Amino acid sequence: MTLDLHHRAVVADAHNDLLMAVAARTPERWGSFFRDRWLPQLREGGIDIQVLPVFIDTQYRPEGALRQTLRMIECAHVLAEANAEQVALCRNGAEIDAALAEHRIALVLALESAPGVDASVELFATLFRLGVRMASIAHWGRTPLADGSREDATGSRLTADGVRALHEMERLGILFDISHLGASGVSHVLELATRPLIATHSCARALRDHHRNLTDDQLRGVAGTGGVVCVNFVPDFLTDDESKVSVDRVVDHIEHVVSVAGIDHVGLGSDFVREIIADLTPPCCENADGDDPVFAFPDLEGPAGMPLVTEAMVRRGLPEEAVLKILGGNLRRLMSTSMG
Repeated sequence: MTLDLHHRAVVADAHNDLLMAVAARTPERWGSFFRDRWLPQLREGGIDIQVLPVFIDTQYRPEGALRQTLRMIECAHVLAEANAEQVALCRNGAEIDAALAEHRIALVLALESAPGVDASVELFATLFRLGVRMASIAHWGRTPLADGSREDATGSRLTADGVRALHEMERLGILFDISHLGASGVSHVLELATRPLIATHSCARALRDHHRNLTDDQLRGVAGTGGVVCVNFVPDFLTDDESKVSVDRVVDHIEHVVSVAGIDHVGLGSDFVREIIADLTPPCCENADGDDPVFAFPDLEGPAGMPLVTEAMVRRGLPEEAVLKILGGNLRRLMSTSMG
């Protein structure tokens, strides 16, 4: 019964860094590596919409950030073309609907902190032409556009270029992602935003007091724009007690966001960090951080485990209509109305 519900749902994941793992291979392997390593997991997990963040690792910053951004975007196009019967790179709601109707997985490109852009805000238009439809403007630290949440002590808002970036993204139809943005920056964005916002991978600070998580006021603020908060699965953002890390703890955060932001403003943003590290740690693919409790998912490993989230929500007593919205209905709606 639960598995039937999961497969009837549109399941959308707002954050999986798998593109990093694929792009780490040589270009001639991009299509086959995705097909062999990731596509079976996405299919087994019933994933219908997968956001692909373009995250630029430290070794490419700052000089090589734009080059690596373009390389990863090219990787996304190549893997989609090489697996065209199974996936489609989508730029708007109509293309997502068409992909789903053909039983293909809809892939959506996103920028995580956009170091390839920095203060050159006009490049958002270039990246939009290449298919980017979501973006954040900070990660852990400081950028020319804003401060990440690890810099909360500065109390800084968006820079002038950061404000320009927000307005340009709204003009283009790129969803503005507040995940990783510092608290004062989130407040600033909420003051200025005229279109719906998204938090692609954030948990509830009321349940886990971590700077990466969102306060109840911030949750209400995102909902007030018509946006969606997608709950992160990373254990360190779920709890400070290793013994409590579980799919049920994910549902604790889901239920809290529902209670604060409303059922129409909650989604999923898995952030399967451990699996990405496994793919990037030589010799491939040994996981150097397999014993780190920050990344230790005892009962949920990778996209293939996504039905366990549905099972946990049903077990908790969430009604079917709510489960369908959380699994992907809300994110699909947001993409259809605010993207592209």
